[in-house]
Amino acid sequence: MTSTHDTAAVASDPVLTERGERGTALYVHFPFCAAKCTYCDFFSLPAGGQDLGGALAALTTETLRRAPELPATVFLGGGTPSLYAARELVQFLDRLQERTGFRQSASEVTIECNPESLDENKVEALLGAGVNRFSIGVQSLRPDVLAWFGRVHSSEQGLRALRAAKRAGAQRVSADLIYAFPGQSVEDWRTDLDRVLEVGLEHLSAYNLTYEEGTALYRQLQQGRSAPLDEELELQLFELTQERCRAHGLEAYEISNYARPGGESRHNGIYWANLDYVGVGPSAVSRVGGARFGNPRSLGPWRAAIEAGKPAAAWLERPSELQRLGESWWLGLRRRVGVDSAEAAAAAGAPVAGSSAKCAERRAQDLVEQGLLERKDGRYRLTARGWPLADAVARRFLDLARAPAAD
Repeated sequence: MTSTHDTAAVASDPVLTERGERGTALYVHFPFCAAKCTYCDFFSLPAGGQDLGGALAALTTETLRRAPELPATVFLGGGTPSLYAARELVQFLDRLQERTGFRQSASEVTIECNPESLDENKVEALLGAGVNRFSIGVQSLRPDVLAWFGRVHSSEQGLRALRAAKRAGAQRVSADLIYAFPGQSVEDWRTDLDRVLEVGLEHLSAYNLTYEEGTALYRQLQQGRSAPLDEELELQLFELTQERCRAHGLEAYEISNYARPGGESRHNGIYWANLDYVGVGPSAVSRVGGARFGNPRSLGPWRAAIEAGKPAAAWLERPSELQRLGESWWLGLRRRVGVDSAEAAAAAGAPVAGSSAKCAERRAQDLVEQGLLERKDGRYRLTARGWPLADAVARRFLDLARAPAAD
């Protein structure tokens, strides 16, 4: 893999001016939140004292400059896009429509929202502007846990936001929840899951709490003021999530995601298939034409570059064929449908019968022999034993480029 972090060298690379092929997915990163959550390692800033209008103008400029024509999906993420007023978001989407025609092409247009900044009026305005999927960060229904997470909404606000989206006519509503926090019991999780699922969601993302380096929770962990939940209890919570979701008509289609038939996240599916996408905004990453590059995780340098009419990317890399293939398997094995080796090779730009593909197949066969993968209908999938170990199993493919001789 070749990797460049020299700012001048990165900025001069012609790939940075490419918008991606027509139909490429688009991600837009809104960097502000009402407050910084203690577990969050995404780039976001508390909105207080920030120039929200100036940042939105720069985000609009970069989006109009780099957004692909007729994108297959659009995802407004962050941060908290719903922090902005409905009028500002609609204006942004109107400009995006003029530039890309996304309302005619995108099968899915998602906006991430937090409960404290979402109501029926905003949902109605966004539906009219082309949004058709609302991902709402509920995270917990426990007041003490919400406080520990640094969330500024209440449990009732979380449920109220979900219901408001449904009442306003949104057909595709998803909730985010986090489990496996210290002190959580199986019965607590069952109660919270059922209260959220009873709203009639089409989709649920349920994430096992992780202590990411650089976050407030990670510092607590290092200081001995917090500790991960017992692994056996984590497994019980994971299995309960599958059980309760199934009881409400949602099936696991990815290690942390559950949906009614047809309700799967199409935008995230593009990531998991290791296909191209364009990302705009501070910290956003793009995968275009065999290259991967990302904007700075800092508001000032990103905005200065955009306002100067320059590419904002701070780093660029061109992964090797074997690394791209390993990533295709790593991402694909998180999905219930698993990996077709020919599809993985195609996504990586590798010959189906080439040495890289054979190397990945041998790694997959090793995992079949260990009982962690199975091959069915031409696809490699996690077994019942492998499913709870999905992250560890999938990561076995990331070292293909480092140790191909072992395969």
